[in-house]
Amino acid sequence: MLVSLNDVLPKARDGHYAVGLFNTTDTDMLQAVISAAEDLKSPVIIGTAEVLLPFGELSLIAPSVLAAARRASVPVVVHYDHGLTFERCMEALHLGFSSIMFDGSAGDTAQNLADTREVVRIAHAMGASVEGEIGHVGEAANGDGDVSDRYTTVDEALSFIDATGVDALAIAIGTAHGQYKQKPQLDINRLKAIRNATQVPLVLHGGSGLSDDDFRNTVREGIAKVNIFTDLCLAGSGAMKESMEKGLDYLAARNAKVEAIYEAVKRKMTLFGSVGKA
Repeated sequence: MLVSLNDVLPKARDGHYAVGLFNTTDTDMLQAVISAAEDLKSPVIIGTAEVLLPFGELSLIAPSVLAAARRASVPVVVHYDHGLTFERCMEALHLGFSSIMFDGSAGDTAQNLADTREVVRIAHAMGASVEGEIGHVGEAANGDGDVSDRYTTVDEALSFIDATGVDALAIAIGTAHGQYKQKPQLDINRLKAIRNATQVPLVLHGGSGLSDDDFRNTVREGIAKVNIFTDLCLAGSGAMKESMEKGLDYLAARNAKVEAIYEAVKRKMTLFGSVGKA
């Protein structure tokens, strides 16, 4: 069933588990994620991000993602992740996405507030939820993941929520996008302080590559949504490489890729504690 963040994240926050966002750039990934969610009876968030559109155009992937969500036996949020431009966010809403993340965190703070507030106004009028970001989650592959990022403060989080009306808030506590070159140093005390001061569900970006203990600790201390993409790509590409080495044909290799991604999603859902929460 197609739902918004407001249908799954408050329950996760109060129940001390997290719902995974698994970006799906094609129907192979989509099949793997939805199948895992249904088999484990877990709520799930699927979608795509603006930086991924060159690998799966929005107008092409949206109909299949939305159709899968509507016929699923578990709650499925269709989320547009890291929307960097107003125009693309509006396109996702008009295509039927039930949730939007507007990400103006890399720019001017005042502009981020104003733009996020406008996206919230429009999305709420269309029945969709909105995630915003304050602080900046960096790029692990560039080596700046735990050095130059601007971490989120309690005051920033409170001010941002009050000024924008977002339904979920992504915070920067030491994670980074992509593959880590070194072990990330997460500021769990900062997370605890933000969680204690706010009621809006909190989101962890840059989840791929964290240890199991990192996930357990962040979920225990208040993270209600975790974004995963790189780990799915690694599972899928590993299966494809192994299939080629075995001399499998295209369709057999495709099925091996789907199965590998399916298993990776199931592992994350189990780790996040969302199994049986649908």
